[in-house]
Amino acid sequence: MSLLDYFRASKPTSAAIAKERLQILVAHERSSRSQLSYLPKLKQELLAVIQKYFNVDEKSVSVNLEQDDDRETLELNIVLPDDELTK
Repeated sequence: MSLLDYFRASKPTSAAIAKERLQILVAHERSSRSQLSYLPKLKQELLAVIQKYFNVDEKSVSVNLEQDDDRETLELNIVLPDDELTK
C-alpha cells in the first residue's frame, strides 16, 4: 500500500450504492403513502353524521391528517351554528 492509496478516497461499493438507492425508494414510497385517498370520503361520511344533529354545510367541516416522524394526528374541525338547536 503506497502513501497515495492511503489518502485516495475509496470507491463506493455496489452494496453501498444499492443501499442508497433502496433508501431513496423507501422515502419515495412513504411520501406517496402520505397522500391518503380516503380523506375526502371520510369527510363526507362525518358530514352526513353531523348533519343528523346540526344544520351545517360542507364548508363547516375540515379534516386534516398531520404526520410526524413517529405519529399521525387526525384533526377534525367543525364550525357549529350559534343559534341552531339540535334537530
